[in-house]
Amino acid sequence: MKHKILIVDDNEEILEFLSQVLEDRYCLYTAKDGEEARQVLDMQVVDLVVSDIMMPGIDGFELCELIKSNVDYCHIPVVLLTAKNTYDAHIAGLEVGADLYIQKPFSPELLQLQLANLLGNRLKIKMHFASSPFEDVRVMAHSKTDEAFLKKLDTFIRMNLDDTALHIDQLADHMNMSRPTFYRKIKSISDLTPKELIDLTRLKKATKLIAQNAYTMSEISKMVGYSSQSLFNKNFQRYFQVSPQGYMNSLDKES
Repeated sequence: MKHKILIVDDNEEILEFLSQVLEDRYCLYTAKDGEEARQVLDMQVVDLVVSDIMMPGIDGFELCELIKSNVDYCHIPVVLLTAKNTYDAHIAGLEVGADLYIQKPFSPELLQLQLANLLGNRLKIKMHFASSPFEDVRVMAHSKTDEAFLKKLDTFIRMNLDDTALHIDQLADHMNMSRPTFYRKIKSISDLTPKELIDLTRLKKATKLIAQNAYTMSEISKMVGYSSQSLFNKNFQRYFQVSPQGYMNSLDKES
């Protein structure tokens, strides 16, 4: 699936130009000011924001600061576009948490390459977390706000692993978020649905229990909240590309 990018600029010609440059590679949303951009962020899963700095009302600096200070979407990378080529402007961009600061005029090829690199690096981190049995969920955090959010969420899930009925509404309530906002947050930060994140947390705990070599596979599957041994085996294979028994055998060979 294409990454989703929000372009923010009060100049319709610039919006059209950026849309033409990016539309082949990305799914695009557009906004003419910061307030309209905030409405899009509240309704859609957005992977990256590209914003001009000089805009009426909420300017690019303020929009970036709003994004980076709000737990609902502080994980979204922000690229600021500006005609200002001054030291103070660059410092201001960094201070509000911008991930990239691109000076106008710029070549379309350079913009595409920088956006692809930024999104590619984020994707590599998500894939590493999903496929690594012992990787902590906080590896996906790109700010202290995100780190605290993920730690609180992970702690709650682990405390309730034996609850086979653990679901998104319980997680959203615990994080003081609406169900849609929580879903968008988890999907955007991890590329996983909340259900998939619960499953993956169960399985990561299972790898540690397997390593202890003190329980049967049936006991482990129940301890991490699976009522079905076959579903446990299937999901373990899906995420880690090895069966639970195969994983245990590999640990035996290493020891």
